[in-house]
Amino acid sequence: MQTITPCLWFDSNAEEAVNFYMSVFRNSKIRNISRYGEVGHEIHGIPKGSVLTIEFELDGQTFTALNGGPVFRFNEAGSFQVICESQ
Repeated sequence: MQTITPCLWFDSNAEEAVNFYMSVFRNSKIRNISRYGEVGHEIHGIPKGSVLTIEFELDGQTFTALNGGPVFRFNEAGSFQVICESQ
């Protein structure tokens, strides 16, 4: 099991980016898509049902793409999700 997953932040085009990456790398797949719900709409303003995160795999490496809204846009910075048993 992979314990460190790179996370890529986007404004609203994570799904478009993931589809592009999957067209470039063979042996790729989408593992899970989560969507925005009603909760928090008054803060983020993103419509219910819009893509929040996409967990995807490129040649065995797992990544997460996050639509963080206009405040957090894709850039050269990176972040990591670390899977732990406890804090």
